[in-house]
Amino acid sequence: MLPNTGKLAGCTLFITGASRGIGKAIALKAAKDGANIVIAAKTTSAHPKLPGTIYTAAEEIEAAGGKALPCIVDVRDEQQISNAVEKAVEKFGAYTIAKYGMSMCVLGMAEEFRGEIAVNALWPRTAIHTAAMDMLGGSGIESQCRKVDIIADAAYSIFRKPKNFTGNFVIDENILKEEGIKNFDVYAIKPGHPLLPDFFLDDLPDEVTKKMESHGAIPAFKEGKQDTKPKQRSGPVEETFRIVKESLSDDVVKATQAVYQFELSGDDGGTWFLDLKHKGGSVGFGEPAERADVVMSMSTEDFVKMFSGKLKPTMAFMLGKLKIKGNMALAIKLERLMNQMNAKL
Repeated sequence: MLPNTGKLAGCTLFITGASRGIGKAIALKAAKDGANIVIAAKTTSAHPKLPGTIYTAAEEIEAAGGKALPCIVDVRDEQQISNAVEKAVEKFGAYTIAKYGMSMCVLGMAEEFRGEIAVNALWPRTAIHTAAMDMLGGSGIESQCRKVDIIADAAYSIFRKPKNFTGNFVIDENILKEEGIKNFDVYAIKPGHPLLPDFFLDDLPDEVTKKMESHGAIPAFKEGKQDTKPKQRSGPVEETFRIVKESLSDDVVKATQAVYQFELSGDDGGTWFLDLKHKGGSVGFGEPAERADVVMSMSTEDFVKMFSGKLKPTMAFMLGKLKIKGNMALAIKLERLMNQMNAKL
């Protein structure tokens, strides 16, 4: 287990879903340092199947050594969030750390607030035992899970890092290994029992379809920089770009306004571009005519899987399968475009 150091004493954490489960575990870990905790959750009265309310959580937090502010918050209601933030500022002066839902927004927010606020995402390597897991997994599922303590320790490790640690997608087990943790049995509900991989962590993706039907299309080259010896290409990557090309329109270009460059390794790899800045848009093999706004590096297999919806960009980035350089906000725009194309791919 990761020991407390007292570094979060006096810090204020705004935690959504802190009345139970992972949110409460993070709150209690920070409370041992003497942190202030804003408990932002919906549960104000006991639920027959889900124990814990914002008030019982507040009692546990204060018993652990922290200060608590229970706030009724439905994260779908912007006004409730604003009210809770105002109450937090009034009671504690300000809040310095927040736990929200995670998405590709982490990348954009990390760039937007760089130097001011660190924005990171945290995800478990294995299933975590919570009341929700009992409801979803049924009897006996807990033996395949780890305790919420592993997420609390991983979050605590992130909280202790400087502001320049930002824009990261962190796996709980990985960051704790960096902290020197070697015995992960202490986090298991049933030490030694096989663990269930997290449902959304695409750690060992299925093999990409070996071969997609080739339609014999020739890549559409854009005037400007390109391969000095253009040739007809075929294979999954070329087929993917062919379908992408068919999806282009002036509306897509107008809504995106970005040039993307893909550095792909493996069969059918090389440098490819997707121009969503100029009229009609274009795709092709080679470098774009002007400097790309975003450069993405990955394997051809993962590229095809990402565009077909079988590998989420967030997971690819988190696992080091996707490297991004350039404008992160524009990278997020491309993810939205991919979602529109998944059915065709």
